[in-house]
Amino acid sequence: MLNSKIAKSVRLALVFGAASTAGISASAIAAEEGADDVERIEVTGSRIKRTDLETATPVQVTSAEDIAMSGFTRVEDIMNNLPQIEASQTAFQSNGATGTATLDLRGMGPQRTLVLINGRRAQAGGIYTQSADINQIPAALIKRVEVMTGGGSTTYGADAVAGVVNFVMNDDFEGFQVDIGGSAYQHDNDNEYIQGLMDEKGFEYPSGSDGFDGAAFDFSATLGGTFDGGKGHAVGYVTYTKQNELRQGARDYSSCALNAAGTECGGSANAIVPNFFIAPLNGPGGTYNASEEVFWNLTPDGTFVPDDGSNRYNYAPVNHFMRPDERHTFGLFANYEINEHFNPYLETMFMRDRTGAQIAESGTFFDTAYELPISSPLFSDAQRQQFKDAFGIGDDDSIGAYIGKRNVEGGPRTDELEHSSFRMVLGTRGELSDLWTYDVTAQYGSTSSSSAYINDFFGPRITTALSANGESCADTEGCIPYEVFTYEGVTPEAAAALTGTAILNGVTEQLILGGFVSGEFDYSLPSSDYPIAAVFGAEYREETFERTADEVYAQGLLLGQGGTTKSLEGSYDVTEFYTEVSLPIVEGKAGFENFTLDLAYRWSDYSTSGSEPAYKAAINWDITSDWKVRASYNRAVRAANNGELFAQETTGLWEGSDPCAGATPELSAAQCANTGVTAAQYGTINPSPASQYNGLFGGNQELKPEIADTVTFGLVAEPIEGLNFTIDYWDIELEGAIDNIDPLIILEQCAKTGDASFCDNVQRTPGNGSLWVGSGQITSFDVNLGQLTWEGIDLSANYDFEVAGGTLSTNLLGSYFITKEYDNVPGISDIYDCVSNLNDGCFAQPEWRHVFTMDYDTGSFWRATLKWRYYGEVSDYTGPDTLVQDGISSQSYLDLKGSFTINDYTSVLVGVNNIMDKEPPLVGGSLSTNGNAIAGFYDTLGRYFHANVTFKF
Repeated sequence: MLNSKIAKSVRLALVFGAASTAGISASAIAAEEGADDVERIEVTGSRIKRTDLETATPVQVTSAEDIAMSGFTRVEDIMNNLPQIEASQTAFQSNGATGTATLDLRGMGPQRTLVLINGRRAQAGGIYTQSADINQIPAALIKRVEVMTGGGSTTYGADAVAGVVNFVMNDDFEGFQVDIGGSAYQHDNDNEYIQGLMDEKGFEYPSGSDGFDGAAFDFSATLGGTFDGGKGHAVGYVTYTKQNELRQGARDYSSCALNAAGTECGGSANAIVPNFFIAPLNGPGGTYNASEEVFWNLTPDGTFVPDDGSNRYNYAPVNHFMRPDERHTFGLFANYEINEHFNPYLETMFMRDRTGAQIAESGTFFDTAYELPISSPLFSDAQRQQFKDAFGIGDDDSIGAYIGKRNVEGGPRTDELEHSSFRMVLGTRGELSDLWTYDVTAQYGSTSSSSAYINDFFGPRITTALSANGESCADTEGCIPYEVFTYEGVTPEAAAALTGTAILNGVTEQLILGGFVSGEFDYSLPSSDYPIAAVFGAEYREETFERTADEVYAQGLLLGQGGTTKSLEGSYDVTEFYTEVSLPIVEGKAGFENFTLDLAYRWSDYSTSGSEPAYKAAINWDITSDWKVRASYNRAVRAANNGELFAQETTGLWEGSDPCAGATPELSAAQCANTGVTAAQYGTINPSPASQYNGLFGGNQELKPEIADTVTFGLVAEPIEGLNFTIDYWDIELEGAIDNIDPLIILEQCAKTGDASFCDNVQRTPGNGSLWVGSGQITSFDVNLGQLTWEGIDLSANYDFEVAGGTLSTNLLGSYFITKEYDNVPGISDIYDCVSNLNDGCFAQPEWRHVFTMDYDTGSFWRATLKWRYYGEVSDYTGPDTLVQDGISSQSYLDLKGSFTINDYTSVLVGVNNIMDKEPPLVGGSLSTNGNAIAGFYDTLGRYFHANVTFKF
């Protein structure tokens, strides 16, 4: 009788068609797992171990070699270059940064992308996100990354609606390896359009090249080997990364803040020399009489003049374009084979990350209507006379003033963000019999994180320093009057006395207990000679989220926050049972080299929303050894996370525009009246110069799970020697999407329909009708929305051939988006498609995006790689942004790398990405994610030079 392992390998090779593997990736993995054995591997999307990577569910593999040749040390940069992934939280964000890096498959949102490490889910990333922070994953230890798109709930549970990204770590590494790398950016500043706009405003900007900036240093060391005669194996690693900051002022195209139309450097009305909305009060202690409101600027002679739009502050240069970051990680992977039935294993990972998100100086931001008697010593006699002349008031009366003053005397604000994550997996695996194996795991993950927001204006101190609203600076110890009505009257000492700090601390915890058995039965279907394979498993998971805000955060006392940040505490648990069955139907027939049906089912019982099933049916049809057809249907389920369930009502900002603002509003007077605009206000409401408006947001404990149906159909082929390809059609339809309705949609739908379900959520500031000055806001809590429909085609092709004594390997990885459709409120809101459509509600999703790579291996000490990254045009746009009236043109980036083997122990990699120094396409203020660009998606900072030295012993 054959040895059990050999018998199982032979059976599995026959059942799952090792000879039919069309993709080069599968061959590479087979080599990794050992050429002497036909060994089972667990492919992302199934717990049934197979010998063929090309299963019914499409899986795209990025190898360790691909990662090394990319030149990136941030895992987010590596992944965001894949055509299937849309940029989410990245290092290229400042205002609103969470300090984490998250993945967003298909642009369905990071909450619908499940991140795994060695096939097990990663914990939530910190106080601002429920999604996994991939900063904790050391790039140097990644063996491969498997990206499975199109549902994975039956195998892994919730969050796998768009798909799964599985980081397979190199836990069988042997030897000692040290990697030392450095990188930096370089750009030639020659954007005549932006420079011309800044010349008109008298703004400063860089010209030409200042050399290298945004430099980074990276170090990693990995040690691994066997012990106790080969029974055990352990791998330990330690990494250190330091990334220097790069501010928007380092690039001409980001050195000013464009207005929404992209026609001028708009800046902020919270200026160095203050601006004021001023109106009389209706009697002593009365209300602000907005019908008599004026918008005045302060002049050098200390008097007021009507605002002409020229007194604006260019807040862009001091903002981070790329945040500084310092990160340490270390960990250990170990396993020990006591016998064939008991093989315990351990995984531990730790990360500590510190970053600072710096944005422009704080300001008063027209936050409060300060009640000031005109007898106040802050006013000059000339100013008092202006109040009397403008409003017909006397010496004993008071005015109300909204103040727009930028704290340039006190310096920029910074959100100091820290994350410490710990993840431990303890389990055992082994054989139950010749045909069945088991795997039992206990997993714990925790992330402690904090935010210390420093150097922001503390609202109550402003009130006291103005002696406004009944406060008295003279009677308050240490108070320095805020001489904001005196031209250049604010001193650094006065500014320093007005700032405060807000502290937010939190911890996320994840506990998972689970196990499964996997194997095959001793029988088969009558039409096949090969056995039925199956998996049976159970899992218990508990997710806990706790965030504690100090009083400053909770009450929104820092004026530059745009609202409140509340504490959040919540938890839920889920008990799940699942099974997979692989049924070989027929094999060895003409046109049916192999035909297999895969079925899966998962039952999940949530403590918050009850039970919900997920299921899958898929076919593998090997027509011949070189042609495979595959198809699958997945029912995917995603239950609401802690943030969506338990977030308190919180004020904040939303990016966009008010279609009822400006001298010539986009909407009619009748439509704007539905949103609360009076006839007197129509045509007089000032738009926000920063394209930011007030909102009220929060969670909802009545949320139901999202339900998605995913269909894929594909072809895998090796038509000629050296050429193989996969092409897959996919369609995802999601019902009951959990999200808040875009405030702009609420505003527009209220205007167009007058429906109370929208209009009840629009509140304009009394008197001036604003949504950004005063109390105006739009309320938008999390709800189960309507339907999302995503549809597209993925293509992967490889062709290798001999050239001049070497091997030229080519690879094309592309994704064609057909539909990205939102039906947020069926029957009420408009259905819109975001493919090749750029507006306030759509990301810049091109129809076609690809990465084409040519790698030439000489077989000697050197090899070279040329990569072409292509983003198709985004052609449709309707709105005020003149920069993209014709859409965004197609973008191409070329990367060149060279690797050199110095000796048996040393190798060097050098390269440059974006060798043509192409700038990101520019967009106006309402479309930009940072620095007038869609940062982190398109290349953001110009050329990227990198070098790495590897020592391996």
